[in-house]
Amino acid sequence: MDQPGELRKRFEALYGHRPRVFRAPGRVNLIGEHTDYNDGFVLPAAIDFYTWVALSSRSDRKLVLSSENFPGIAEYELDSPNHHRRHEWSDYVYGVVLVLERAGKRLRGADVLVAGEIPIGAGLSSSAAIEVATGYALLENSGHPVERVELAKLCQRAENEFVGVRSGIMDQFISCFGRTGQALLLDCRSLEYSLVALPGGISLVICNTMVKHELAGGEYNQRRSACEAGVRLLAEHMPEVRALRDVTLADLEKYGSALPPVVYRRCRHVVSENGRVLEAVRALGAGDLATVGALMAESHRSLRDDYEVSCAELDLLVDLAAQTEGVYGARMTGGGFGGCTINLVRSESVDAFRQTVARGYQERTGGAPEIYVTGAAEGVTELDPP
Repeated sequence: MDQPGELRKRFEALYGHRPRVFRAPGRVNLIGEHTDYNDGFVLPAAIDFYTWVALSSRSDRKLVLSSENFPGIAEYELDSPNHHRRHEWSDYVYGVVLVLERAGKRLRGADVLVAGEIPIGAGLSSSAAIEVATGYALLENSGHPVERVELAKLCQRAENEFVGVRSGIMDQFISCFGRTGQALLLDCRSLEYSLVALPGGISLVICNTMVKHELAGGEYNQRRSACEAGVRLLAEHMPEVRALRDVTLADLEKYGSALPPVVYRRCRHVVSENGRVLEAVRALGAGDLATVGALMAESHRSLRDDYEVSCAELDLLVDLAAQTEGVYGARMTGGGFGGCTINLVRSESVDAFRQTVARGYQERTGGAPEIYVTGAAEGVTELDPP
């Protein structure tokens, strides 16, 4: 489908004039879960599922927002002193507007139409994609140069401070910096990154459990609080520790008795996961997919047992994948408590994988998973710029 062309037509029917069109991708994290907000390492890839934004300037300082995924129109006066959440999808856009303006980026008013194709609530970063797409579009529309690291930071701040989700920077960063055929190794402390080529003949296959357990929202922030508690206690013995990034497994063995058991397990996951990310990058560079798969399996066990963010449906999908020919590795991806698994699958085996996993999942749960096949994609961009 000609998505930019179709979106322009729908925008013109709604607002009566021709827009510019932008898009930003969702992401899947190959390995490195819950490490980003601990100053650690992650290995995400942007995916071929996008949030699209059609936008045109207004002569006033009003923002008019509509979405093809949610009903109604949201209007905001950019000069209004009232900056409160509405507890709806537009919070993600307006939060970005506020942080951009507070960073000195005066914005022009705009009519905006958003169309999202990233499954919502699946752990594929639909929230970061709408933040990055609208932030990029509003900056371009207002004549401000786009500095992508700054954009990622500001979008993260919007989600943390306005929406109220204490996410790390991985999702916004990969939505800005994704590259076709490449994963991205990101140091979440320094924001230094390097591209990691994915082997040819391999597909990224995402299996969506189609469930999202109710405890997901609050439990995410609880995991972050447990990590912060661990840092405070470890710093009493190791003053140089500022984040779990600064802790080794040997340190945990030495000082772990100072931590409550649950906090110890949370810290053990993060510290060991950082090591797995770096090992996975080395293995990918050597073409050693067997080692990458073993590291993904270890990651899933750690997320299940130490971090306790998996669930029966995710575990089942990982087990089914492990028994399927042509699969190099499988693990849960995203925040957890539902959502998706990521699978590295030999491209010629993808059709058989889809059939086997879907059948096994339905037999055990009575529900059908959604299965998406993707490659690594480009980051935020404007389509057919003027």
